[in-house]
Amino acid sequence: MKMTIRGKSNFEVTEALKEYVQKRLGKINKYFDVNTEAQVVLATLRGLHTVEVTVGINGMILRAEETTGDMYASVDLVVDKLERQIDKYKTRINRKPRQAGGLKALTELPPVTEETELQLVKTKRFPVKPMPVEEAILQMNLLGHDFYVFANADSDQVNVVYRRRDGNYGLIEPTIKM
Repeated sequence: MKMTIRGKSNFEVTEALKEYVQKRLGKINKYFDVNTEAQVVLATLRGLHTVEVTVGINGMILRAEETTGDMYASVDLVVDKLERQIDKYKTRINRKPRQAGGLKALTELPPVTEETELQLVKTKRFPVKPMPVEEAILQMNLLGHDFYVFANADSDQVNVVYRRRDGNYGLIEPTIKM
C-alpha cells in the first residue's frame, strides 16, 4: 500500500508516528488484491488529535476520521472504522473494475455573476466515474457525506444523490432550462 502521511496546521509527523501509521494501516492491505493508495492527514486542535484517512480502491473511496485525546488511539480507531467499512462493503470493493467506463473529468461550470455579499472561497475539481444510482448512494455512505456528485451510468449526466432528513435518499437530475 502506498501511503502519503502529512501533518496539518503545523503538526509535525515524527518518524515513530509515521511508522506506527504505516504498520496499523498496512493491516487493511490484506483485503485488497490490487495496489492501493492511502492519504493520511494528522492534526491537533485544542488538545484533540485527529486522524483522517482516505483510501482509493477500484474507483471507490473509503474514508474514516477519528478524534481523541491521543494520536495513537485515533490511529487505532480509524483503522477499526475502515475495517468495519470494508467488512460491510466487501463484495463491492473486491469485485473486478468495470470493463467499460473509467474516470471522466468534470467540465467547466458557466461563470457566475459576482455579487458583493457572496464570496467564493474554494473551488474543487475532481474526476467522476459513471455509476448507477445505488453505487453512488453506497459511495456517499462510505465517505460519510450527506450528498455525492457522480456521473449517472444510465443517463450519462452529472447527478447528485443526497440523504433526506427522514433518512431516505433523493436524486437531483439537472435539466437545462432554455
